[in-house]
Amino acid sequence: MIIEAARLSGSNLLSSASRSVLFKSLGLTILLLIGLWFGLGELFAMTAMPWLEALLPGLPDWAGWAGTLAAIIAGIGLALVLALFIAPVTAAMAGLYLDEIAEVIEARDYPADQPGRPMPLGQSIRQSLGFLLVVGLGNLFALVLLIVPGINLVAFFVVNGYLLGREFFEFAAMRFMSPADAKRLRARNSTTVFFAGLIIAGFLSVPLLNLLTPMFAAGMMVHLNKMIAAKTGGSPVSARR
Repeated sequence: MIIEAARLSGSNLLSSASRSVLFKSLGLTILLLIGLWFGLGELFAMTAMPWLEALLPGLPDWAGWAGTLAAIIAGIGLALVLALFIAPVTAAMAGLYLDEIAEVIEARDYPADQPGRPMPLGQSIRQSLGFLLVVGLGNLFALVLLIVPGINLVAFFVVNGYLLGREFFEFAAMRFMSPADAKRLRARNSTTVFFAGLIIAGFLSVPLLNLLTPMFAAGMMVHLNKMIAAKTGGSPVSARR
């Protein structure tokens, strides 16, 4: 089910029916990341630069080279931190665009099934903010573990696999049931959801491709919910092969 859900979601990414929501999701994701880049740069200038100037007073003639080196190191550090923000930004996009993505997939691939119900705007925003907070804290924890040899990369995949799998699955399930029922459904299928989340984390780890993570993850979990429903006696799977 997991591999098939991922395959179907990948085929949805560039389909004509998904193009509008793809451009909106991609554009807003890029804008948020650009804003974060400048925000982190300003934060570095306000906090780290005064500390460096106090640490190295009266720099000699080679200070220009030292400044350039510091700028390069700062740029690399900002890029690494920004990479960890990809997951929370992806989480924020989920609540905003999952319903649109799901509607496209349900209409095209599951026309015989009853369509899901979009979340009210207020609930969607609350869920997105909660999703952003949970995934953001999880990735801060993963950032701390980056300094621990042997488990740094594992931590990234385990943390994001668990959190992204859980949150995207529950988002998709809540189109058909209450939040409490969505949590119970996820708990009953926790192993499947976790391994599906690991595929999303792998997608997230690929530069540039990770900008499409909101579309890919949402689509994958819509398909996975449909397949689990069919397996447990719910609505039949009629996705195109």
